[in-house]
Amino acid sequence: MSKISTYTLEHHKSLFTDENDNKDYFYVQIEEHPYIDIPYRAESYAIEFLKKGSIVLQTRLDKIVIKAPAILALGPNVIRSFSKDSESILMDIIFFKPKFFLETQTNVFFLSQYDFFENSEMHVFPLEKNSKTKFEQLFSLIQENLRTNHFHQASILRSYLYVLIFELDSMKKNLPQKEIQNPLFEKFKELLVKDFIQHRSPSYYAESLNVTRKYLSEVIKNNSGKTTREWIDEMVILEAKVLLQNKSLTINQISDTLHFSNQSVFGKFFKNYTQFSPLEYRNTI
Repeated sequence: MSKISTYTLEHHKSLFTDENDNKDYFYVQIEEHPYIDIPYRAESYAIEFLKKGSIVLQTRLDKIVIKAPAILALGPNVIRSFSKDSESILMDIIFFKPKFFLETQTNVFFLSQYDFFENSEMHVFPLEKNSKTKFEQLFSLIQENLRTNHFHQASILRSYLYVLIFELDSMKKNLPQKEIQNPLFEKFKELLVKDFIQHRSPSYYAESLNVTRKYLSEVIKNNSGKTTREWIDEMVILEAKVLLQNKSLTINQISDTLHFSNQSVFGKFFKNYTQFSPLEYRNTI
């Protein structure tokens, strides 16, 4: 249940256009972003080309201001939200469902091998002049291909998507390596993303990483300014906000999914961090 996709491709289309079709892909060029400051997931992949202006992207617990020109690559499982940074932007976006891209691909894990779709520290690719020109040409070809319906439209789009992915992968390999924070802190974050629903005890993470709880707490506090408990609770709250957007789930089902002992305990936990009860939060969406 924690893998629920909350924004369908059809919902994304409705944010940008009144057109309605059954295609498993969608391209749009925008000058105004439908800023969504409530965290959400999506069922589709997205590759976004920010040509002008800047926006604020938050993925999981990481927030970054992205300035043009830049490429963003987001996978379906990424919890994300967007907020405004500049008055004027220009952005091209191509959304596509995994099943569309993989239709002719024998390796069903092809997309998952590119960690920039899922890793919060790899989503953004700043562009130099030469690479900006290259991506302008690629997105122009995609736009031209999708302008009118024709027999080979889907196949041609897949080819362009392969090129985009390979270009991004090449860029990633050529980018200077970011300075790695404390390796223990990095391992904690990786483990947290994987296990936070089942395990909310700081002791679990200390034992899994073969260190004392006190030492882990010191490392995390020194590297982030937050405690181990705050990191864990913030991940749980973020997941709860995503699940609460799916109104087919009851509050009790969400409480069970997040491994709370009962709905009342979940409600008190959620209100303590957000000042809203789960139902009040759901009704504000």
